[in-house]
Amino acid sequence: MRSIEMASTILNVLLLGWILFARNKTQRGLLIGFGASAIVVLAHAFIEGMRWQMIPVYALTLLPILVLAGRRLFKPRKEKDGYKKRPLIRWISTIVLATLYSAIAIALPILLPIFTFEQPTGPYKVGTVTYDWKDEQREETFTSEPGDPRELMVQIWYPADSQAKGHIASYITNADVFAEGYSTILNLPKVLFTTFGYVKTHAIESAELSQVESAYPVLLFSHGFSGHKNQNTFQVEELASHGYIVVGIDHTYSSTASVFADGRVAPYVQQDLNSPSYLDQANAGWVEDAKFVLDQVERLANDDPDNRFTGRLDLQNVGMFGHSFGGATSTQMLMEDERIKAAMNLDGVLYGKQRIPAGGLAKPFLMMSADGSLNSVQQIQEPELRQMMEGLLARYEHVAEGGNYWMKVNHMTHMGFTDLYLLSPLFERMEGVDVRQAHRLINAYSLDFFNHYLKRQPLQLLEQNIGEHPDFTLQKD
Repeated sequence: MRSIEMASTILNVLLLGWILFARNKTQRGLLIGFGASAIVVLAHAFIEGMRWQMIPVYALTLLPILVLAGRRLFKPRKEKDGYKKRPLIRWISTIVLATLYSAIAIALPILLPIFTFEQPTGPYKVGTVTYDWKDEQREETFTSEPGDPRELMVQIWYPADSQAKGHIASYITNADVFAEGYSTILNLPKVLFTTFGYVKTHAIESAELSQVESAYPVLLFSHGFSGHKNQNTFQVEELASHGYIVVGIDHTYSSTASVFADGRVAPYVQQDLNSPSYLDQANAGWVEDAKFVLDQVERLANDDPDNRFTGRLDLQNVGMFGHSFGGATSTQMLMEDERIKAAMNLDGVLYGKQRIPAGGLAKPFLMMSADGSLNSVQQIQEPELRQMMEGLLARYEHVAEGGNYWMKVNHMTHMGFTDLYLLSPLFERMEGVDVRQAHRLINAYSLDFFNHYLKRQPLQLLEQNIGEHPDFTLQKD
């Protein structure tokens, strides 16, 4: 709950209690109560922005006015002692209803909060810019118009100058579009996702690139099916703050939504996610997306029209990471594209054309898996589906061979690797995931991995923690 929201909630619940239990409520006192509450609500509206979860709190602001109006319309009968007689049953009912109302008023903004991302721990501020890139060499297969080029929205996060100031980027800039996308994909009411539109990040829009280093390593990020380029903001901002230029890709028509520079919207298109053969084939398109984006990044390094990245991208040290299907894409890119020097897969089934060979990959690789994902196969009752999933898990056989790493995170689920569970503490309760702790673990090992293989720094965690631990098991064969 945001600070002024909290102040408004506390004040208005106390106002309700005062109106219920105080015997001498003067007109002056009621007007003061209304004025104080109205001032706080207005401050909240102008500074933080109003939202539907606070409607029960807003309504309490009008309570003193309603009491005054009721006094004028209905003059109360009084007993000899001067006080209004209240039947016990009505008094108890009023208290119960007021308590329930207060509980709802407090619970709604807590269960659907305007969450904040933890402050990045690196020495750099974070800047961000967004691009709309068209691949004129590839035709879009999800549109009916022949000749449409493949078009991708790309967001870049980077180490910013220590003196950088400017507009702090919103987490979601087209809140209504993304709320509609989440609603359709998750089959939940749209209003549940409107809070994303109020969330701020730590990134400064179009900030100057830091001059501390002459060039910075580059990391590509690929989301999962129905995800989006900034779905792992908790992670990309942390990496950028430690001196990485992170390039997030929206895989058009496979993302929650893609909003192009001219306002056009490409919604998510449902695909056959239960067919391994289809997904192996679809992954080739995502790999082509990643190769195209990396080509464009190379162009920025050579000649950035904004003169921000010209000569500042360390293209000898490029890595990639992704979640779910994006994790599979990262694995395929590591095997296919010589420019990718190291890759990390966040709970992604190993879809794609190539398989990890016996002896492991010839390049540095870190696989992170949720124990909930690995154990889910055992709960499948349908024989054909179970057999299919067991076949997919067999693709993991050589993951940790050849000096690579496989981390299996305990008490974790598939979507815990993204920002999604920050939407509500209910997710954590239902899934049994401590999402903040999980994010810290992911960030720590992501940094250790890329720092070693792209920046040549000594390993601080990976080699020192092979084996079983309370929060994870780390395997290296």
